Amino acid sequence: MEISATLDTPFPIPAGVYAQTVTQVEHYTDSLFRFRITRPDSFRFRSGEFVMIGLPNAEKPVFRAYSIASPSWDDEVEFYSIKVPDGPLTEHLQKLQVGDTVLMRRKPTGTLVNDALLPGKRLWMFATGTGVAPFASIIRDPETYEKFDDLILCHTCRTAGELTYSRELVESLKANPLIGEFAQQLTLYDTLTREDWPRMGRQTDLMASGKIFTDLGVPPINPETDRGMICGSMEMLADTKPALEGFGLEEGANNRPATFVVEKAFVS
Repeated sequence: MEISATLDTPFPIPAGVYAQTVTQVEHYTDSLFRFRITRPDSFRFRSGEFVMIGLPNAEKPVFRAYSIASPSWDDEVEFYSIKVPDGPLTEHLQKLQVGDTVLMRRKPTGTLVNDALLPGKRLWMFATGTGVAPFASIIRDPETYEKFDDLILCHTCRTAGELTYSRELVESLKANPLIGEFAQQLTLYDTLTREDWPRMGRQTDLMASGKIFTDLGVPPINPETDRGMICGSMEMLADTKPALEGFGLEEGANNRPATFVVEKAFVS
């Protein structure tokens, strides 16, 4: 029997968890959607972090790590998700409606934060699929534009519809009262792997061939000036991490800032 994800559920809210209300739901494709929830007054996070979320539909709810797509200054919390028909959480999460309840643990964490990178001039953000979510947070944070002169968001998907979220987000920044004056510092480099598109191919192949740098009119990645962030599938991380190391970049962490960082928490 399907149990509604509302506060009327017979199951108690676990300790150390916020119970928040869904304020907006938008579906982009048969497999991608975003939703926003109310933000507790006491909830603090750094742009780019993730948090564990679940639904109050069982005595022991299933929680999964989701990157926070909204910036740290936002009054609400946004998430960008895939739809998995038989996923322990996403099977039910994709049915969310405004007014439903989402559970959120109180402690965010993650490595895709400005503090984990050494100062630099240009920030590369490499994402596939819903891996763009933490970058949706980072590119809406004024601190990012103060720390870097140029930002390049590389987003690769299979089909054009899957790029809608990132394309609309980048376009909306021009009218954003906090980011608008910095919007020209950001470039979206989007590619597809299964449909015709002006830019085709995997990001690592485009880096290896040099095409990505030619297309953007920039020099190859330089460890003296360039910094990187990576978020995507296990396979994407396995390919992109050595690619950046091949340019001389070194992986960092919150307690040891360096020239690139990788997010290793995934939505299943």
